[in-house]
Amino acid sequence: MQARSALFDLYGDHLRSRGGRAPVAALVRLLAPVGIAAPAVRTAVSRMVRQGWLAATRTPAGPGYQLTARAERRLDAAAARIYRTSRAGWDGRFDLITVALPADRRPRERLLSALSFLGYARLGDGAWVAARPSPEIEALLQDAEVTFERFSASHSGGVPGAMALVRRAWDLAEIAAEYETFVDDLRPVVTAVSARTPDEQAYAARFQLVHAWRGFLFSDPQLPLALLPDGWAGTTAAAFFDRHAARLRPAADRYVTTCLSDGRP
Repeated sequence: MQARSALFDLYGDHLRSRGGRAPVAALVRLLAPVGIAAPAVRTAVSRMVRQGWLAATRTPAGPGYQLTARAERRLDAAAARIYRTSRAGWDGRFDLITVALPADRRPRERLLSALSFLGYARLGDGAWVAARPSPEIEALLQDAEVTFERFSASHSGGVPGAMALVRRAWDLAEIAAEYETFVDDLRPVVTAVSARTPDEQAYAARFQLVHAWRGFLFSDPQLPLALLPDGWAGTTAAAFFDRHAARLRPAADRYVTTCLSDGRP
């Protein structure tokens, strides 16, 4: 688990709803149970400040860091997908873009990762498709200073043609296998937690669960049900995640409250 990624999880899952800020000492305490050492936390925080995700602030407990408006928007959008608080339908149209990717490796890799996060998949050289338009896509491409064009289109072959297009853009068998692996890997982690388990252990288990689930934001575009195969593994995995995330939430919240209040578990 990378420190920067863990910080996004921590702010998104626990701190966003508590004002979006925390003292440095609390950040260190809250990431220790998942194996992130204090120097790694401080390095990741500094990096996130440079990237515009966090801003230095003062808290009653000392120096800390606050989410920026940009980070709040990204975390809110991610939370809606993680917890599926908005279940959008499908109007039968695809969002198509053509992009001239940056020549330099790092800007290109950042743009490719961002496109995947927003639900776009590559159809060919410079062509990308999504089942639903992202409200962030144009700002992303403009900020990346790349040349692009955007189109909205339906498939002339109807749903069968649209399903064929989906299978060309996304490897659904691979995504399904990832969902099955997720359940197999996380089941022993979450089922080891009972009502008698210390809050810190419940918090760590839930943190691992959410962290692993958040990874699907980059690989699964959450396609409409009409474009998915019968018995989709993602549906089973979502039910598993929802059940255990809710079960572990009270103990995890208690642990976060303890750490933020400068208490010692």
